[in-house]
Order: sequence, then C-alpha cells, then structure tokens
Amino acid sequence: MDRERDQATGTLMLGSKTASTPVRGEQRATLLAGQHITYTLKRSSKRRSIGLRIDAQGLTVSLPTRASEQWLHQVLQDKAEWVVDKLLTWEDRRPQQVIWQDGAQVDYLGDLLTLRVERGSFVAPAQRREELLCVFLSPSGTERHIARDVKQWYEHQGLQLYTDRVAHYAPLLNVVPARIKLSTAKTQWGCCTTDGTVRLNTQLIKLPLRLIDYVVVHELAHLREMNHSRRFWEVVSSACPDYLSLRAELKAVAL
Repeated sequence: MDRERDQATGTLMLGSKTASTPVRGEQRATLLAGQHITYTLKRSSKRRSIGLRIDAQGLTVSLPTRASEQWLHQVLQDKAEWVVDKLLTWEDRRPQQVIWQDGAQVDYLGDLLTLRVERGSFVAPAQRREELLCVFLSPSGTERHIARDVKQWYEHQGLQLYTDRVAHYAPLLNVVPARIKLSTAKTQWGCCTTDGTVRLNTQLIKLPLRLIDYVVVHELAHLREMNHSRRFWEVVSSACPDYLSLRAELKAVAL
C-alpha cells in the first residue's frame, strides 16, 4: 500500500500511485506459471520501463508506448511466479460477500455480529443487541432493504465513533479539524484537506479500534504536515508510537 502526497490533501490509500489523469487500459489474458491470468495493459509515452502493479483490481501492466510485444512477454514470464503469488494473496484478502439474510455475519470493530431479521409492522433503524444486529423489515422487505439498513447503521456508528476518536487525539496532536465527514472512497482509508476537513471511510468501522485510531492519527497529523516527510511521521509517532506495526497490519486489509 503506497501513500502519496497531493497538494490539497493528505490521504491514506491502498494500491500503488495513480496518475492524476486516468489512462484507459487494454484488457488482455496470458498464461503465467501455469495459470490463466487476465490483466490491464496501459501504454504511456512517459514510461521508460515496464511496471507491474497488483491490487484489488488485479494485475495492471504499464509500459512505454513503443515497447515491443517480445519485451512485454519476457517481463511477464520472468515475473510469473511473483504475479501469481501476489494475485492469490489479494484474493485471500478480499472480503467475503455477505448474503443479506437472517443468520448472516457482518464485521464490526474487528469482530462479527449476527444478523437477525425481524419482519412485521414495526419498521425501525437497525439496532445492535449484544452480539446481534437486528434489522426490522416489513413483510415485503428484500435483501436489498437489509443491505440498505446495515449500511445506514454502519454510517451512523462510524460517524459517532470517528468523531469521538478525533476529539480524543486532536488535543494530543495540537490540531483543530474543521469538520469530520464520512467517505466511501474505494482506495482511501482516510483523507485530510488543507481546509481542515477530515474524511474517514465508512468501511473503517469494520476494523479493530487500534487500526481506526491509527488512521485517525494519520489524518490529523496532516493538519500539521501535509506530506509524508520525516517530520510527519514524528507527529504520528507522538500519539501512536506503534504506528509501524499498525501500518503493516492495515496494509494487509483489502478495502
């Protein structure tokens, strides 16, 4: 997981650095280490070498505009075992697809809650009851309605918890964020802008509190250093001394 600096934001991201202007890719397939692999091929006049990136979207190959097919083939074959191994690792990280029905399990603060679907005339927001997350539906309610209610519950719990954690850590870092907002970004756990807005991903609520705290501290630290310099990490360390282990743990989580 690389983290990059933007002139207007400090972000905590997954995957490799992305260009400011998206480049359309060509979808291809090949045989690597005995496995049929699909990948996205992107050509750029700015590149001088062939680059391989593996993230939640799979394998992306970036190469110079005039690179030959022979060179591309050679690089892919040389890196075949590495590519297959990394793709399998990402597949293992991928969150299990939830089947939205009574008895399903959903992540919450590093633990699991069991869905309890109650149908009747009483319709209300989802509520937690110890190890259960109760969803109240009308008799005609569908899986889509269950997913909607759980999403809304996550958002409510997330904003409340994130606000509390920011209130705890902001004085320790001597910063005052302007506002706290939820984010649904696909590749960012958090983001801090120069106007003092801290955005935290709704998916964070599924992770253990220690990882939530690390992301909160990371983003608040950007209010003092809008970069990832040595001074930035010193600010992070002042409130989160074990940030290196937490950073490594977070890298293993697929967003």
